[in-house]
Amino acid sequence: MRIKIDQLIDDLKEELGLLLSISFGLFLFVLFFQPFPFTGFDINNTLLFVGGLGTIVFMLMVLVRITIPWIFIKSNEDLNVPFLPPAFAGFIILTLSSVAFVFYLRYVGQVSITFFITVKVVLICMVPPLILGIFDMIKALKQQNELLIVERKIIQKQIEKYEEDILNKTIEFISENSSENLTLHISEVAFIKSADNYVEIVYKEGEDYKKKLIRNTMKNIELQIKQYSNFIRCHRICIVNLHFIEKLNRNDHNHWLTIKGFDEQVPVSRQYLLKLKEAL
Repeated sequence: MRIKIDQLIDDLKEELGLLLSISFGLFLFVLFFQPFPFTGFDINNTLLFVGGLGTIVFMLMVLVRITIPWIFIKSNEDLNVPFLPPAFAGFIILTLSSVAFVFYLRYVGQVSITFFITVKVVLICMVPPLILGIFDMIKALKQQNELLIVERKIIQKQIEKYEEDILNKTIEFISENSSENLTLHISEVAFIKSADNYVEIVYKEGEDYKKKLIRNTMKNIELQIKQYSNFIRCHRICIVNLHFIEKLNRNDHNHWLTIKGFDEQVPVSRQYLLKLKEAL
């Protein structure tokens, strides 16, 4: 019971202002545009009569959107799930308010009910459900956006953890003569460049970049580091670590990469340009 009372208070806080605004807007519309012939009233009675129309709409909206769900919802149900589908709730508000308007106009306002009057009643009573429908749609989109933001943060944390795990792993670059092997953390390798019968490993040690020539082929090295997604081939003679790329540059004919804190340019060929752009 406590949960239901809390839910009622929350619903009133959330929707009371909106429902009052819709009712007051309808009151002002009928008062100023006078779509119904109630000219027999003086100014005070007119205000009371038109206020009654606004009150009818307000009470019906409170009944359908707050009171009925609060009465019938069970304590163990998900309180975020609407008791009535929004479209059905809007139809109920439209139907009840139209019928109530017609009776109110006929028996309180002494207005002769014609087909034209009935059409105007339906059109006017259609506005509150439409506004409520737009409000519900915006609310649902906001909730969906909040969920997507939360999911994005979770995924981002998972990616960061995965990248951290990958970067902390070590890799051993093996020389064909087995005398010049080089063991580095993935996070230290900036790029790998072909140099005739050797490959040049450019890596960062502290704040400085260093180079190491190892007798091997780019094909063998590429097979060795293929499992690490942060390495990408940018040229026939060069493989680069995405975490070291500062900027992709171009002029009229060529593309090249700028490495963070390193003066040498890394070439980019057209063959690998699109894949590189997608990775960046």
